[in-house]
Amino acid sequence: MDQLIPNTTTLFSQAINFQTTHSHVLPITLFVAVLCLCLAIGHVINKNRWVNESITAIIIGCFVGTIILCTNKWKNSKLLRFDEELFFIYLLPPIIFNAGFSMKKKQFFHNFFPIMLFGVIGVFISTSIVAAGCWWLFPKFGLEGLTISEYLTIGTIFSSTDTVSTLQILHQDETPLLYSLVFGEGVVNDATSVVLFNAVRKITTGTLGGEAALQIVLDFLNLFCASTVLGVVAGLLASFILRGLGFGRHSSVREISLMILIAYLSYMLAELCELSGILTVFFAGVLMSHYAWHNVTENSRVTSRQAFAAMSFIAETFIFLYVGMDSLDYEKWKLSILSLWTSLGIYSTVMLLILLGRAAFVFPLSFIANYLQRGDDPSSKITGQRQVVIWWAGLMRGAVSVALAFKQFTLSGVTLDPINATMITTTIVIVLFSTVVFGLLTKPLIRYILPSRPSPIDDIRLPLLNFEEPMLMEGRPVSIIHSYWRRFDDMYMRPIFGGPYNTDLA
Repeated sequence: MDQLIPNTTTLFSQAINFQTTHSHVLPITLFVAVLCLCLAIGHVINKNRWVNESITAIIIGCFVGTIILCTNKWKNSKLLRFDEELFFIYLLPPIIFNAGFSMKKKQFFHNFFPIMLFGVIGVFISTSIVAAGCWWLFPKFGLEGLTISEYLTIGTIFSSTDTVSTLQILHQDETPLLYSLVFGEGVVNDATSVVLFNAVRKITTGTLGGEAALQIVLDFLNLFCASTVLGVVAGLLASFILRGLGFGRHSSVREISLMILIAYLSYMLAELCELSGILTVFFAGVLMSHYAWHNVTENSRVTSRQAFAAMSFIAETFIFLYVGMDSLDYEKWKLSILSLWTSLGIYSTVMLLILLGRAAFVFPLSFIANYLQRGDDPSSKITGQRQVVIWWAGLMRGAVSVALAFKQFTLSGVTLDPINATMITTTIVIVLFSTVVFGLLTKPLIRYILPSRPSPIDDIRLPLLNFEEPMLMEGRPVSIIHSYWRRFDDMYMRPIFGGPYNTDLA
């Protein structure tokens, strides 16, 4: 009988567990409420030509952070503590997957060479310039104590462009070539930055040299190929299962759930194998939109696009809202050892290095891409005006930079070192300034430099390759490649993995 009566210790333990759980539920509830507020306000100002949803989320985050800071007596401005694992495991996958699933694939693969130039070679150039500039100028401002590896990680942190903001600024229908180049660069840039970040963290003064640089390049090539193959396999596996088992005859929910789970599984497997989950889930999205999407019911097609877009939108808003709130974290600012004017000098230096680092590869690499594609249609050339827009649009820094900075200079979001705190606040300032200022000016800049002139050639809405449009650019090598791919796809791939058959090439 006594065993049925809980003792005082058990009741006390249960009370503590309930209180702890409640302490986690309250901030999550408030954060979700603020997310709803962001959606409502973003809808109201959706037609504003100056403000996009990223800027809206940051401003609301700053406003909410100010209120929390005042109520907490200048101790904390956040409802939730930032964890870089939260970003990389839960928030980033739906954003990248939806980008690959919904993008216009023909533009991406047609511009694959310049995208790889900007996204890979450009990151190495920008990282070198930013790291070298910080190494030379930071001691002049009194900021000392950083190692060679930390300077290189700073270079990778500030070489990561903000894919989220870029996608909200450029539109596929209005500027298809620019959207393809900037979006493609953003995806490859994120993957390259993360890989390079992990590689340079292992570098010491004794290992820095030509062999270390060559090893980094080889590691990246190996990672890129392996990650791409894993993403392709995941996309084909989902397509094969959906085609063979016919989930739609029983439940559309199972079809959509299978696509989501296989995509997420591929991302997690890539991370477990120390590959690039970004590249893997991106190519999984590309293959699923080309094959798996055609194997599901019509109801699932409509629902899946909306569901993937909704998950991506919530994750994007969450990230920018948190960045705005974290910018008012009083403890980080208080811990910094630099004066106000010195801090402004550091921020200005980093921003100038970002401008120079991006210009150092956008314009020269655009010249190389144009030279190698000199026989192509003039509309596909990266003109001087387009180069300026690409340079400007890629100046924004965002969630990836914040996540990498926290991973390098904090321990689970907390830092007690003044130098590390200075680097965290510098990253936040750069992200806020670049997102708000450049985000406000990019739309008017694009409309001024490149007035909207939609081209029927660029209006491509079918996945991967447009099978219903006539053969474009007849006689050029890209047409031959497309023709061979279409025939191979119709003869071998589609009978196994599904998709509409191209009768024009039968």
